[in-house]
Amino acid sequence: MLKLDNKNRIKEVKDVIRNGGMNMLYKDFKGVKLSSLGLGTMRLPNKGVDSDVPVDEKETAKMVDYAIKNGINYFDTAWGYHNGESEKVIGKVLSKYPRDSFYLATKFPGYDLSNMDKVEEIFEKQLEKCRVDYFDFYLFHNVNDKNIDAYLDPKYGIYDYLMKQKENGRIKHLGFSIHGDFDILKRFLNAYGEHMKFCQIQLNYLDYDFQDAKAKVELLNEYNIPIWVMEPLRGGKLAKLPDEQESKLKALRPDETTVGWAFRFLQSIPGVTMVLSGMSSMEQLQENIKTFSEDKPLNDEEMKTLLGIANEMLKGNVLPCTACRYCTSHCPMGLDIPKLLALYNEHSFTGGGFIAPMAISALPEDKRPSACIGCRSCEAVCPQEIKISEVMADFAKKLEQG
Repeated sequence: MLKLDNKNRIKEVKDVIRNGGMNMLYKDFKGVKLSSLGLGTMRLPNKGVDSDVPVDEKETAKMVDYAIKNGINYFDTAWGYHNGESEKVIGKVLSKYPRDSFYLATKFPGYDLSNMDKVEEIFEKQLEKCRVDYFDFYLFHNVNDKNIDAYLDPKYGIYDYLMKQKENGRIKHLGFSIHGDFDILKRFLNAYGEHMKFCQIQLNYLDYDFQDAKAKVELLNEYNIPIWVMEPLRGGKLAKLPDEQESKLKALRPDETTVGWAFRFLQSIPGVTMVLSGMSSMEQLQENIKTFSEDKPLNDEEMKTLLGIANEMLKGNVLPCTACRYCTSHCPMGLDIPKLLALYNEHSFTGGGFIAPMAISALPEDKRPSACIGCRSCEAVCPQEIKISEVMADFAKKLEQG
């Protein structure tokens, strides 16, 4: 750990963080110089098989120290990461560095509806846990189908309270993260977009089309809202590819790693300012820092090849629904079948996860997959010949099993 035992050493630390090491790439954001790579703290090193707890504080401190020495100055945490331990650990570790030499982000935990009337209580507790007097970046966390009504409801006063903290200097930059679909993003922007300084979305070359991240990027660019990236490697799914696919990439860039390709894709997307990676080992940290010492966006051929690989990964693993909506006019239950099929694809490809269950839980009981009566009227008009009734039954079963 860097020792801050004299003024000269403090100045040295500030210079290292501000100027960067190893030629770290930086982006200008409203007068702030941010490292292009940020350290996410959802997957900190831990002492056991449980990814939630306990965090290995000693190893975390080593990683933060290395990150700072090599130019990373942005650290992202949240109320719920590691069962609430992430904010405590990263706050303790960063407290050894000058406060004005790093940028700290955390979020209001609106993913849990029971928190909606506790914004002041939670915000004050977060300052205490993180050992700071202000947050450089603060987010409405995980805007989605389930919580957007509450986020927009003035009775909870979340927006008003956070704007007040911004006016008081306890939040420097206010933004939001989103796992909801395009319509949810548009609705949130229509309400609060004027005051949102950045938006964090799930963006990678697999989800560019699969989750229609491309449309979200375009909308955020229209609003001139800088993009923060989460899940750049899709939870590790893009860290290693089948040999045949890796060979295609090696033929174009022999010296680029598979992980590097995922980051180069992001360097090619307009509006991307911050890429967050939840690194859980020193090896991952070192490799990613090396990648972000260079800006090497993809050319047209490389982009086409990479997106082609994404399509290959999805082919055979997801249903070929084109959202033509012929089915919806024939469903006696009024189900939004294309939306349900898209959520089924997400749930099946990911092997579970929280996105589909979260979205389904926001629907009325009579609009969920379990409401399908198996009449097959939809199947009679489906151009893709999808066995929709069987899919709905399977989806309902998967959701029941958790």
